[in-house]
Amino acid sequence: MTEDEIRQNAFAMPYSNSAFPPGPYRFTDREYLIITYRTDPELLAKIIPAPLKMTEPVVKFEFINMPDSTGFGHYCESGQVIPVTLDGVAGGYVHSMYLNDHPPIAAGRELWGFPKKLGEPELRVHKDTLMGTLDYSDFRVATGSMGFKHTKLDSEAVKASMAAPSFLLKIIPHVDGTPRICELVQYSLTDIIIKGAWGGPGALDLNAHALAPVAALPVLEVLSAVHILADLTLPYGTVAYDYLTHKK
Repeated sequence: MTEDEIRQNAFAMPYSNSAFPPGPYRFTDREYLIITYRTDPELLAKIIPAPLKMTEPVVKFEFINMPDSTGFGHYCESGQVIPVTLDGVAGGYVHSMYLNDHPPIAAGRELWGFPKKLGEPELRVHKDTLMGTLDYSDFRVATGSMGFKHTKLDSEAVKASMAAPSFLLKIIPHVDGTPRICELVQYSLTDIIIKGAWGGPGALDLNAHALAPVAALPVLEVLSAVHILADLTLPYGTVAYDYLTHKK
């Protein structure tokens, strides 16, 4: 194997048997339970990376079931997204993510900088309730629930909210432990098809855990609960801000 062959064929590790295939990545029948809640503004301000700015003291806790995803198979995901702005453009900062499948963990961290860790999330319908749970190290750290399909939501409004940009803090160290990459990455979902969107009464319970600190942003008030079924594409991202070149 020559140097040129390595350069031409390099995409991801391991070189000879990549942990994930090239994108973009298409998701079919991706199902969300999103519970929006009010939290402590001082605690929230401490974790939002500049130059992003907080819009209001709100967090969106997501439980996502992905039964058909290109290259990744069937897996579940859960985490927290914070509404923010960048240069006046509204979007969401992805603060935490826990999922149960290695390829999307590796791809998410290496390509975009998703803050992904191994966990055990689940989203299912239990009789009249849509239930989302997140376990970490055999300990329940989050439980979300929603009345199943109580009200129908405006599909176009939901589609617009899903198409808004998302922001990620991508950090990859050098071999000596110093930062090699430290960037704010931006991406937007594309080719979104809303198959259904519903609202209903919601509840969210978070439990403290040293290595899955979702409860560090406490639930002060549940504001809304949304259930979405959609097809969509996750494309590659762009660098919105490079912390290593923008030094004061």
